[in-house]
Amino acid sequence: MDQPTLLGNSPSTEALRRQIEFAARSNAKVLIVGETGAGKEIVARAIHERSTRRARPFVAINCSGIPDTLLESELFGHARGSFTGAYRDKQGLIRQAQGGTLFLDELGEMGLRMQSVLLRFAENGELQTVGNDGPSVASDVRLICATNRDLHTAMENGAFRRDLYYRLNVVEIRVMPLRERRLDIPVLLGHFLQRAADAHARPSPELAADAMELLVQHRWPGNVRELKNVAERLVLAEFRRPIRANDLPWELRESPRRFADANFGPAGTAGAATPPESAATTAMWERFAAGEDFWTVVYHPYKRRELTRDDLSDLIDSGLRKTSGSYRALIGLFNLPATDYKRFHAFLTQHRCNLPVAPYRHRSDTAQERTTTDMSPLRPKAAEKWG
Repeated sequence: MDQPTLLGNSPSTEALRRQIEFAARSNAKVLIVGETGAGKEIVARAIHERSTRRARPFVAINCSGIPDTLLESELFGHARGSFTGAYRDKQGLIRQAQGGTLFLDELGEMGLRMQSVLLRFAENGELQTVGNDGPSVASDVRLICATNRDLHTAMENGAFRRDLYYRLNVVEIRVMPLRERRLDIPVLLGHFLQRAADAHARPSPELAADAMELLVQHRWPGNVRELKNVAERLVLAEFRRPIRANDLPWELRESPRRFADANFGPAGTAGAATPPESAATTAMWERFAAGEDFWTVVYHPYKRRELTRDDLSDLIDSGLRKTSGSYRALIGLFNLPATDYKRFHAFLTQHRCNLPVAPYRHRSDTAQERTTTDMSPLRPKAAEKWG
């Protein structure tokens, strides 16, 4: 089997390669942290393929959305008749990974009951099949886990066990989002274009400079997974000429620089044009104006998956523009009492929508400086998260 390859030349990717080599030299448990689509499973496979366990199986399971009872059966296996529908004995994934690596993706989605079960296994490596009252069986499996959740916030909220976190987090590897390693984008794009061209038996397209610039500046909320899909769409479009910026999918043209470092001009300067609010953001502001609060307008629809994380980020971005970077003023706009500040903070942190305030304050301060000092030079300010 070919070893998984990390493509890119950015400093973040070079550092990631060194971390993988370090992790591969031992059998220690690994916790991989990063946004959805950033490539956490690629990192896990790379560790396995560079380790002494490379000749043994690599078994992966996504814990998201699987009930604890079913997840326990998937991992540990079950005996015939142990529950309704258990018509035969089933070998669990841990047995399948014997001598190799078990990769638990989306660990943060696991329920508290299953966390307790996993803790016992992580502590002693003993395997107890569901519905089997016999003695536990020793196993030899390396655990690599991954999550896109902020587990520190989850622990504070009682949603994730501290003892399990410290048991699994022996080696921590953080995979940076694509927007923070933009130097990798041309290399990754070329790779995905060629792969898609080979898969669909079509020529690999060329990109003009303006198209490549737009792709490099895009925020990539879906990370590498989104870039891969865009590459396939471009191949399927069968352009007979170099692709220009106007040929790119509409979402890349309409929101090339939405948040953080991209909101205020190409070099973080103030005064860049404000992107128009989305229809979802406008609708939410209208409900706030009518007196509804954040928990009703945003929190509950988000939990029901009626709003996306991008919708939430758009709203926070829009609000921070209105308050010049003040989160305390923002909860007032969201019709929340001051006592809800901590809960509001924790919710945004958990879902990685707590945007840095420095750029918003920088823009506001600079606008004031321009009024009083006739465009005096900008001075960078220290980054902050909350104000």
